Amino acid sequence: MKLPVIKHLTNFIEENDEDYVLETIETLEALTEVSSLKDEELDVIGEIISNLYGAIEVDKMVKGGMPKKEALNTFMKRVLGSIDT
Repeated sequence: MKLPVIKHLTNFIEENDEDYVLETIETLEALTEVSSLKDEELDVIGEIISNLYGAIEVDKMVKGGMPKKEALNTFMKRVLGSIDT
């Protein structure tokens, strides 16, 4: 996951709507079922999906009253904590 990408997507959600991101996730998940995709292509799609889900999580924290910067940092600490474990 990349913090700048998640931050950009969080801004996109604020300016537009979460539904766009959810529909994008559904589309990308459907693409992963294409049997001719290479592992590298699946990795890229998976990374994009992870960033999209991350932005949705950060947006939920912001809507819950947390400042955006704190929400981004909290989310990334949680991600890094789960990687270390």
